[in-house]
Amino acid sequence: MIRLTLAAALLASSAPLLAETHTITAGDGAQERLQETLILAEPGDEIVLEAGRYVLTDGLSLDVDGVTVRGAGMDGTVLDFTTQAGAGEGLLVTSDNVTLRDFALENPKGDGIKSKGADNIVYYRIRVTWTNGPDASNGAYGIYPVESTGVLVDGAKVTGASDAGIYVGQSNLITVRNSIAEANVAGIEIENSRNALVEHNIATRNTGGILVFDLPGLPVMGGGNVIVANNLVVANDTPNFAPPGNIVAGVRRGTGIMVMANDNVLIEDNIIDENPTAPIMVIAYTMGFEDERYNPLPRDVVVGNNLYGTGGDDPQLDGADMLLAAFGGALPPVLWDGLGSIYAVEGTAGWSLNLTEQGKGLGAANPSPLAAPVPAAEFDRSGIGAPAELDERIG
Repeated sequence: MIRLTLAAALLASSAPLLAETHTITAGDGAQERLQETLILAEPGDEIVLEAGRYVLTDGLSLDVDGVTVRGAGMDGTVLDFTTQAGAGEGLLVTSDNVTLRDFALENPKGDGIKSKGADNIVYYRIRVTWTNGPDASNGAYGIYPVESTGVLVDGAKVTGASDAGIYVGQSNLITVRNSIAEANVAGIEIENSRNALVEHNIATRNTGGILVFDLPGLPVMGGGNVIVANNLVVANDTPNFAPPGNIVAGVRRGTGIMVMANDNVLIEDNIIDENPTAPIMVIAYTMGFEDERYNPLPRDVVVGNNLYGTGGDDPQLDGADMLLAAFGGALPPVLWDGLGSIYAVEGTAGWSLNLTEQGKGLGAANPSPLAAPVPAAEFDRSGIGAPAELDERIG
């Protein structure tokens, strides 16, 4: 028995030594070689994609826990899906403890990288680009983790997504940082998720920069506990190019940071400039719904100190000319629809639509300057953000 126990201990201690490194090169047969390696990899293995352009004609998938896929940099290793058949994602990940780092995807027919139910996933220095610029035919999402616990997106860049560049949905314990979202419909989107930290990002030339909201009818409900801090949210002025019927097709060009139907959100220490509809917008869900679990109102949204430049000077709002005249040529930086609850630090300039009922639209508005109470206590930051051990993989 002692010998068996000792043998088992030695085997367990040697398991990491059995991990292998698989090196893939660009060129003929790259599709088959890469997909075969993704299938046959064992937990702990690393798949190294050498520098080069990999011309791929079909999507890839990974369903092995604990694998690292590493390229030679987001401009060095490029997975080119321009000739991809079908409309699937470029890479689908359905396993836990995966690290994706230092490579790019271009022109996937569907989403760039989608991870579903993949806990403790890291996206590090990943680029997803649609090279034809803003276009409704582009894939919906660039980086797309959903239904996960533990998500870290760091140093990513996404351009051209017809829904959201960086999207995290129905997830918990999330950090999105040091990333660039440019020329998407929504730059960064946190949807039906809890305990998310969005910091030190650049959101520019999108229709809307950073969006935090809940939708009805999804498996995971009740998003909240979100911090949006220290981001550069500038010149989000691209006309909305989402396909008709998409929920983000209703995002107004020139929205900087928007919170909709979410709970306990802090917006502070951001630089917000040249967002022509609203630097900050806090609103209720605008449509009808049947989901009894759903709360359509924003609750306990805290607007802290932010640095505001120009904005609100060309709003995509009904009655824009009259509003601009009433407010002296530009709308104040914080727009609240009057539903739910909002707090703002002393000296925050804003205005309210003073709506009295969810779903009635702008026709029921009675605009006036914002009257919001100051926060009664410090925002509780505990438990917000990705688990610390995810940082260790990229340290």
